[in-house]
Order: sequence, then structure tokens, then C-alpha cells
Amino acid sequence: MAAPLISFRHVSKSFDGGRVQAVDGVSLDVAEGEFLAIVGGSGSGKTTLLRLANRLIEPSHGSVSVAGEDISATDPIGLRRRIGYVFQSGGLFPHMDVADNIGITPKLLGTPADEIATRVDELLDLVRLDRATHRNRFPHELSGGQRQRVGVARALAARPRIVLMDEPFGALDPLTRDALGDDFRALHKQLGLTTIMITHDMTEAILLADRVAVMRAGKLLAEGTPAELSQSSDPYVGELLGTPRRQAERLQMLLPREAEGGAA
Repeated sequence: MAAPLISFRHVSKSFDGGRVQAVDGVSLDVAEGEFLAIVGGSGSGKTTLLRLANRLIEPSHGSVSVAGEDISATDPIGLRRRIGYVFQSGGLFPHMDVADNIGITPKLLGTPADEIATRVDELLDLVRLDRATHRNRFPHELSGGQRQRVGVARALAARPRIVLMDEPFGALDPLTRDALGDDFRALHKQLGLTTIMITHDMTEAILLADRVAVMRAGKLLAEGTPAELSQSSDPYVGELLGTPRRQAERLQMLLPREAEGGAA
């Protein structure tokens, strides 16, 4: 088997002088080209684990490697510029227009201005935002979905192999969330990305990801495809997997069925 692109090995992270154990002995591999969703409730440690992957925080114990290299020996700023990061709120700089927000990482990397301008236009097309309409707008002039699309474009600007996403669609309305999730899944495949997405929504995880990891109280309870997770004996994993089924059953009962035999 090929070596994983991202590997967490016996990783723990504590805060408040060791009194709060946010991540507790997690070992997890992410293959190149994989879309992994990490699911869990508030305080499960999922966002802390994500932030360990690009040295936004450092592990208390264990190691994290990217492309076979222990990132503790890697320049953290250089590492972050090679890994795209999408925040829940978009995380855009309010004083910069859309073009400058998207082009910030290439600019920091010394990319010539004309190449940045071309890249911005490519990315606006990629995330389905009209260049003429959106290029010079500021974040406060955009809808939530548009800000998230700009956030995705910014994460992709330096052509990273890896994209980390922290509850990227959670604050959006259902229609926008569904459309943007589908669009990012298509981009993940089109660009050959390796994606780790944090979500509390098991339905979203199942629909978008190749594999799902479930965390609770800092521990990794189970990982695998939905079919593999269904074999888990952990009651919390079973409860999470049951949520999409229960929702589907309730919807089937509440929504009116099409008329027998179809329209006249």
C-alpha cells in the first residue's frame, strides 16, 4: 500500500495545564486523493485534530506527518502556505476585495502580479462566481454562500495538494449548503485534492466523503466507509448513523406522496 499523505500517530493535545484533554491518543491515516470527513459533537476534538495537521497548534504527544515528513521539523508558515484551509465563516479579510483575498497566498509566495490576476480569474470561474460582478466586491457585499465560494477559491489559490475544511457549510441555508457541498466534491475530484472536512452532520459526511471518522471526548471511536461503520459495536457510532435514516423516515411520512399513477 502507498504511504498515507497525512498521518496522525498516537496524537494527544491537552490545554489548561493538562486539565483539558482535547485529543486523546488518535492514530489516523489519510490517503492521497481521499475525502475524509471527521464527525463528532461539540467538544469531541475534531477541530483540534484538524488544526494539528498544519501546525496551527502543536501536539502534546505523538506526531503528525505530511507526505512522509514529520511536520514538527517543518517551517509552520511554509507548511500552511502549502495547505488550503477553509473556515466556517469564510475567514475573508474584510478590508480586501475578492481578488486580493483570493490572491493573498500567491502574493506572499512571490508570484508575479499578472500571474495572480490570471489565477484569480481561473478560480472565480472554478467556484462559479462571475468575474465582472464579484472580482472587486468586498466581503460585506457578498452573501454567505458567495463568501464561502471565495474562501474555497482562496484555499485553492496556491495549488495545494491538501485542503482542510472546518465546518465549511454549517452556517449556510440548506439550498446553498447542498449546492456548495456538491460543487466542492466535484472540485476535489477534478483537482485531485486530499480533503479533510470537519462536520457535526453525519448526513453531510456520508454524502460527500469517501470515508468517515467518528470522534467523541477526544478519542477516535471508529473510521471507515458508511458500510464499515455500520459494523461498529460502539453505541455512539450507531446513534450517529441512525440519524440520517430517522430523518429520511420522518420525511417520507411527512411529505405528500406523488399521486398514484402520476399526473393525468
